[in-house]
Amino acid sequence: MQVSTGMEKGKMKIAVLSGKGGTGKTFIAVNLAAAAKASTYVDCDVEEPNGHLFLKPEHVREQEISVKIPVVDHEKCNGCRKCVDFCNFNALAYINNKLRIFDDVCHSCGGCLLVCPEDAFTEKDKVVGKVQRGISDNVIVWTGILNTGEATGIPIISELLNASSQEPSELTFIDSPPGSSCIVMESIKEADYCILVAEPTIFGVHNLNMVYELVTLFDKPFGVILNKCLGEDNPAEAYCMEKNLPILGRISFDSELGTLNANAEVAFRNDERYRELFSSLLETVTKEVPH
Repeated sequence: MQVSTGMEKGKMKIAVLSGKGGTGKTFIAVNLAAAAKASTYVDCDVEEPNGHLFLKPEHVREQEISVKIPVVDHEKCNGCRKCVDFCNFNALAYINNKLRIFDDVCHSCGGCLLVCPEDAFTEKDKVVGKVQRGISDNVIVWTGILNTGEATGIPIISELLNASSQEPSELTFIDSPPGSSCIVMESIKEADYCILVAEPTIFGVHNLNMVYELVTLFDKPFGVILNKCLGEDNPAEAYCMEKNLPILGRISFDSELGTLNANAEVAFRNDERYRELFSSLLETVTKEVPH
């Protein structure tokens, strides 16, 4: 049975985070999305998206995403190097009396155009990746894919969040990249609530602390889901108790659940026990989101 969130009066955006890959972030995000009556799932882990492997969307359409890259007119360039000095990413260099532009490390900030006294720069489009939209039963699936070697996934994440915000779903799950870098910050900036996923290890505590500090910095309401719990001491749970962090739920280490996950199956759609588990978890989460 799928859960109605009771959010008829407004939309709810929930970001799911973890300090590293493999914690269970995507596993939880796709199952919560499946448990809702209707939802949108947004895979912002653009360097290695895998939510679509579970949800297997149909009727997929895609769009290329481009950024602006500077092009120099060597006839106008007088070699002043103001653009070189300005660029923090070392995407410009003046070599053998000629300005060189390294597209692969350019972050498309446009600063070189602003500081050039000779107006020697124009811009060209460069494709950095793509976004895809598909349907998986009750879930609208948005996926971002960054081309290998590109400097940043922020343009793709920005487009994902903008496009998915136009969907009619009242409930959106944002599957953030692992860690706490700039792309993670971009993925959670418009979230109404954050779910932090943690493993029951000392290393898991370190990773949980990373994302806890991040959501605190952004002043986001949040709760913790403890994944892969064993019948013994749980350092991540002890950390939550010490810091007075709200625990939304505990998911036990389960070989059957692990098999479903390894086979890229949505557990909610395959077993009654897990339907009850994620339906209950979804109700808990939606009650925590500020209205």
